[in-house]
Amino acid sequence: MENPPSGNSSETQMPQGRGPRRPPLAELGDLDMRIARDGTWYYRGSAINRIPLVKLFASVLRRENDGSYWLVTPAERGRVTVEDVPFVAVAVDMQGQGRDQRLIFRTNLDEIVTAGPDRPLRVETAADGTPAPYILVRPGLEARLSRPVFYELAELGQEEEIAGERLFGVWSGGMFFSLGDPGEES
Repeated sequence: MENPPSGNSSETQMPQGRGPRRPPLAELGDLDMRIARDGTWYYRGSAINRIPLVKLFASVLRRENDGSYWLVTPAERGRVTVEDVPFVAVAVDMQGQGRDQRLIFRTNLDEIVTAGPDRPLRVETAADGTPAPYILVRPGLEARLSRPVFYELAELGQEEEIAGERLFGVWSGGMFFSLGDPGEES
C-alpha cells in the first residue's frame, strides 16, 4: 500500500492564486476612544497610562480616505476620535550637514522617523499666524512637532532659493522643507 503524499489532500487544497477566505471585519462603530492633541490616549474618558498598551493600539491605527481614524485588527475595526493627529514628535536628532543632513524624529510612542521624500515635513499656519508643523510617520498618520522640537528646527533653518523663490527651511534626506516665514529680523 502506498503512503499518501504529505501535506493537504487535493480535496482540501485551495485553488491556485487564492488564499483562505476571511470573514468580513466586525464593525464596532465608535469605540469611545480619543487621542488628545497632546498625544494622550483616552478610553471612556480615562487616560490610558500603560504605554505598552497604547503602543499596541497605535500599531493597528489606520486612517481612512475620508479622514476618519480606526483601530483595525484581522477580526474587527472600531472608530477612534483624534483631536489633531495621533502622534507628537518629542525629539529631533541631526546627522550630517547641509543638503546631506538627515533630521531624525522620535515620537511620544518611540517611533523613529527620518524626514525625507517618503516622510515629508509640512507646516500649516493657523488663522492667528501660529505655525503647526507635522511629519508623516506612516501612511495617513502624522506627528505634530512639539514646540521645543519646532524651535530646534527653526535654529537649524536657513534661507534657500528654491524654484526662484527665497524660502526659509531645513534640509533632510535630500529635500528642502519650508518652515514658513521666519518674520522680520530686528
